[in-house]
Amino acid sequence: MGTPEFAVPSLEALLRSEDQVVGVVTQPDRPKGRGHELAPAPVKLLCLQEGLPILQPLKMKDPAFLDALKAWQPELIAVAAFGRILPKVVLDLPPRGCVNVHGSLLPKYRGAGPIQWAIIKGERETGITTMLMDEGMDTGAILLQERLAINPDETAGELSARLAEVGGRLLIETIRRLKAGALQPRAQDHTQATMAPLLKKEDGWITWNAEASEIVNRVRGLSPWPGAFTYAGDERWIIWRAAIEDCAREGKGPAPVPGTIVEASKDGILVATGRGLLAILELQPANSRRMTAAQYVAGHSLPPGLILGAAGQPEKNQD
Repeated sequence: MGTPEFAVPSLEALLRSEDQVVGVVTQPDRPKGRGHELAPAPVKLLCLQEGLPILQPLKMKDPAFLDALKAWQPELIAVAAFGRILPKVVLDLPPRGCVNVHGSLLPKYRGAGPIQWAIIKGERETGITTMLMDEGMDTGAILLQERLAINPDETAGELSARLAEVGGRLLIETIRRLKAGALQPRAQDHTQATMAPLLKKEDGWITWNAEASEIVNRVRGLSPWPGAFTYAGDERWIIWRAAIEDCAREGKGPAPVPGTIVEASKDGILVATGRGLLAILELQPANSRRMTAAQYVAGHSLPPGLILGAAGQPEKNQD
């Protein structure tokens, strides 16, 4: 069971393993692009390529879906970024249980956005956990874990791709040890749990009162979706790459209002924050392509003193 790109390496690893993949459950096709035409998710595309049986239930308790799932007689159900809560009737179906591939070191970052929130929160390390699923939100017993360092400039998209490969490998090792009876599940310490809720578009709103380091982490954590954004006058910018600027360039005298552009050059658009300067390195104006700061400055006038942020829109708590 899986849907997005993160789940593809797990399915590929299963297909290379000694075990038989009897079928795949993935989410229904979704509208995509300007034409809003139905498009299959990455896992379905791989299934079509490999000729695998597919189920795409609208509801997880639909009797027809449950009958079809039971007909496959799965010994184990592997789950990676499926995007749906599994009801007890599904959890209880396979004799060896449902094994989930989760993109964090549980019990930290339970929920739908563990990779993004780990970066947003400034973590330097994360990893993959395989766990036996129960009816809670990522609360099941831990099977295996593997740690992975987060690179300083890494985006959520880049980290997700690396974690997905680890996830596929760890899933196969987990299944191998379960079959050998050489793996003892261990309960999570629920007192150490933190949550990583599903991200929404409004989570991209940049609060310039925050420290430069926090804003840079938010930019990294929200790439490629939903994208960290701000406004220059009436023009909406998505900020794709940013960096903390050397504090020595802040100068002396009264600190600028957070969000103020203090310099715009080919090296970056320098913006005052609640603490420190932030350099916008790559941005995407509304109805335009992604471009470097140098490309934007070459074609647009950005006088120092312009304050970024939507006029009249209150600062939001992004934690």
